[in-house]
Amino acid sequence: MLSFDLFMFMGQSNMAGRGISNIHHPEKAPTLIEGAGYEFRAISDPSKLYPIEEPFGVYENNPDGIYEPDKKTGSLVTSFVNAYYTACHIPVIAVSASKGGSVIAQWQGNADYLSDAIKRLKLTEAYCKEHEIHIAHKYMVWCQGESDADQQTPLPVYKQSFEKMLNAMLTNGIEMCFMITTGHYNGIHNMDYTAIINTQYELAHSLSKVLLVSDDFISMKERGLMKDSYHYYQAGYNEVGTNAGSHTGNYRNSIK
Repeated sequence: MLSFDLFMFMGQSNMAGRGISNIHHPEKAPTLIEGAGYEFRAISDPSKLYPIEEPFGVYENNPDGIYEPDKKTGSLVTSFVNAYYTACHIPVIAVSASKGGSVIAQWQGNADYLSDAIKRLKLTEAYCKEHEIHIAHKYMVWCQGESDADQQTPLPVYKQSFEKMLNAMLTNGIEMCFMITTGHYNGIHNMDYTAIINTQYELAHSLSKVLLVSDDFISMKERGLMKDSYHYYQAGYNEVGTNAGSHTGNYRNSIK
């Protein structure tokens, strides 16, 4: 029987992927290592697995849930999966479940983005069972928080809402949340993301089911890797995906 680890890629636009290239940052998204991973398209075609390619999740638009047509470009997912597979030699089934601009209040399971993500998880599990594909472990990778910083969500509310979201995912079979912190704001308004970043550090430190696997977005404003107020060139997504995937793969090796 084929065996994979299942990953839900969840959060807002920097998880969904907004990567582009330019003359100063010409890097493209990497090519998938053969056999490293497959996308299960729970919304657009739940009949088979597709080799992962960028833009990851571009077809996964649910008008009643996570819906962002023509928004996704290059993401961090292919680089994550390549690094994970290189580190632990376990192939991945990847599911897109990210919504640009979403706040944590929209990830609470009230017929919202979390509800859609759980539905996608269950559809993936049903497909794998039907096709005798063994899922060894079920994980989520989370990157979100810019919109809550913009809207000045009180930090205790953010933490409580994150924990509610996480507990719902754990109840539905997810074993660990791998955290990628947000970066800094790069626009014309006086927005400071330091507090939300520190809150994400606190969550990873205090919750046993959360592991920080990358805070590389934090340095990218100073390094000129941001393409606009919120998003990054593809080179930035590649770097974050590689580091996060490698750290996650090392975690996987530690539990074998």
